Amino acid sequence: MAVREVDVNLITENISRMCIEINHSLSDDMKNAICDACEKESSALGKKVLNVLKENLDVAESEMIPICQDTGMAVIFLEIGQDVHFTGGNLTDAINEGVRRGYNEGYLRKSVVKDPLIRENTKDNTPAVIHEEIVPGDKVKISIAPKGFGSENMSSVYMLKPAFGIEGVKDAIIKTVKDAGPNACPPMVIGVGIGGDFEKCAILAKKALLRKTGEHSPIGYVKELEEEMLDKINGTGIGPGGLGGNITALAVNIETYPTHIAGLPVAVNICCHVNRHISTVL
Repeated sequence: MAVREVDVNLITENISRMCIEINHSLSDDMKNAICDACEKESSALGKKVLNVLKENLDVAESEMIPICQDTGMAVIFLEIGQDVHFTGGNLTDAINEGVRRGYNEGYLRKSVVKDPLIRENTKDNTPAVIHEEIVPGDKVKISIAPKGFGSENMSSVYMLKPAFGIEGVKDAIIKTVKDAGPNACPPMVIGVGIGGDFEKCAILAKKALLRKTGEHSPIGYVKELEEEMLDKINGTGIGPGGLGGNITALAVNIETYPTHIAGLPVAVNICCHVNRHISTVL
């Protein structure tokens, strides 16, 4: 197959647009999940919280006001076809320029500091966190997930022993959710990565949050685990806003990867009800 040239300016333009769009309007799957939660919540207070959240989404979209004041650190997943050749500049620079334009032109809060200890704000929400994967073909898929840190700070990585097995994985998920409680702005969406190594399981957990709410893993036992964990989490009673109820989570999405014979890495990446994700293919 012939090499397809893609100008990096196209990457910049799309990322800029996507950053603005997803901070003002949730994806349809998340809108539907919150609407369904409003119907299923049995607690009067929990139902009231969910209706307020839904109203907030409607106002944000109609008035072009950010859904949440924490417009997140931009997490970018790129699936790059192996037959693509980028032209016109450096790809990483183009990605960060897209974030810079989107957050400046969209008047979105700038939440990134240049150094983790010196804490000087970069004033344009760059750099982004970038994950790149080479895949077959000549397309480029861009996925953006602006991640707020109220929920990010409640996430965990566990390096379990293999003997802990699936019950150990379940315990890790439930412990993380219970420890998060109201601090993660429930109802939550929970991404879980199982396998790989220390950093791989964390990336899997973050990527799991990109999956459309209501879609399950194609692996049978993983699908069953997702359903079981959602039921158990909703049985904790944490509820919307942490004020009690039977809708603590909207979805549990689990991704797996091969691992070492001596390990069972598990990452639990919690996202609040504003599980912002958007994708496009160039």
